[in-house]
Amino acid sequence: MHAHRRFENPPALPHGVVVETLERALRDRSAEGEAAGVLVGTALNDDDAEFVEHWCVQVGTRAAPGSPLLGLAGLCLGHTARRFGRLGDEARALAKSLAARAEADPTDVDGRALDGYDDIRGFLHLW
Repeated sequence: MHAHRRFENPPALPHGVVVETLERALRDRSAEGEAAGVLVGTALNDDDAEFVEHWCVQVGTRAAPGSPLLGLAGLCLGHTARRFGRLGDEARALAKSLAARAEADPTDVDGRALDGYDDIRGFLHLW
């Protein structure tokens, strides 16, 4: 028998839960798995563009080198650009930096940062 895997996008959670979960993961890498789902749910489903961008930037600047949250933060910045049609200068610069780090050393930042930066350039017409 084959097991059928089903992917579901995580929901947006209340802002207090998001902040608590992400702050915990930035202090304790054992909480990164839970934080990943929270960050993705926020980027895909939260309607507060400033909150989403702020936490993508926080994670992308504060996560430890080699953390899977770095590439995910870059990807989520791409989701944010797609959903809201804009990103601040700091967020764009961070996405570019994470993509460059991913190209230079995928053990530092994984390739999802490259996908996110491609999305940003496409959706914000930065080619």
